[in-house]
Formats: sequence, C-alpha cells, structure tokens
Amino acid sequence: MDRSDTFDIEFTLNGETVVATVPARRLLIHFLRDDLDLTGPKIGCDTGHCGACTVLYDGRTIKSCMMLAVQADGATIETVEALASDGEMTPVQEAFHEHHALQCGYCTAGMVMSATYLLEKNPSPTPDEIREGLRGNLCRCTGYVNIVEAVAAAAGKETSE
Repeated sequence: MDRSDTFDIEFTLNGETVVATVPARRLLIHFLRDDLDLTGPKIGCDTGHCGACTVLYDGRTIKSCMMLAVQADGATIETVEALASDGEMTPVQEAFHEHHALQCGYCTAGMVMSATYLLEKNPSPTPDEIREGLRGNLCRCTGYVNIVEAVAAAAGKETSE
C-alpha cells in the first residue's frame, strides 16, 4: 500500500448514512472535523490522552484521534451533535450547564459523550464510578468536582462533595 491509497467507506453518523472515499492514513477525527464539518469532537492531543475527541463507535466510547477513518466502514458513530434533539438538551447536557461543569468548553463534548456512555451502562453510578468512567478525559479548567456533580445530577443523584 502506498501513501496515495484511498478506500471507499460507508457508515452511519448521527443517524445518517455517510459514503466517502478516504485516504488510508486519514484519522477519524480529521475526517469528522475537516471533511464532514463537525465541530463537537476536538483535537486536543493526537495521542489519545485527553479525550476531547471522544465519540461513540458501535455503542462504546473511542478516541477518534486513535482510529483511522477507514475503520469506520460499516460502523455506527455518534458525536455530541447527535445528542440534542430539536434544540432540547439531554439530561447530561443540561446537568453540565446547570452545575457549571465546563469553562472553556474544549473538553466538554468528550466529557459529555463519556458521561452519556457511562450512564447508559450504569444509570446510578457512585462518585467513584463516575470518576472511573471519565478517567480517559482531561479537563484543564474545572478541577472535575463540578463535572462529577453534573454526571451524578444527570443520573438523578446529588453528591455531597
């Protein structure tokens, strides 16, 4: 395979079918942002450490900076853009807003996607389980207390921390 190889892919993105031809080495995050104009997933580190690029891939979280776009072929991918419906935020998004769980907003989409996944798998997590569920996402602004409180609130709980 030489660097000019391209591949035809087809997958579902936020409920819509996407058909595209992508270079073999194109990262999924660059395809989502640069080719499909999605601004939710962010490029924070390009090394899989920060989680700003987190999306749901076939129902589980992945860091889209660590996956090639060709690997999306046949998959179902959801970005933060898929969450709000008709302008109505999800409980996770509302809780992030109400609990001031964001400041600069750079990590927010990845945090929201990880929190959404966590609550789908565990609708009543403890604060420690919330921290564990978000451990692959870094925030340089909030100190995490408000983020944990927001996820707990979205789960219908209140923390006393």
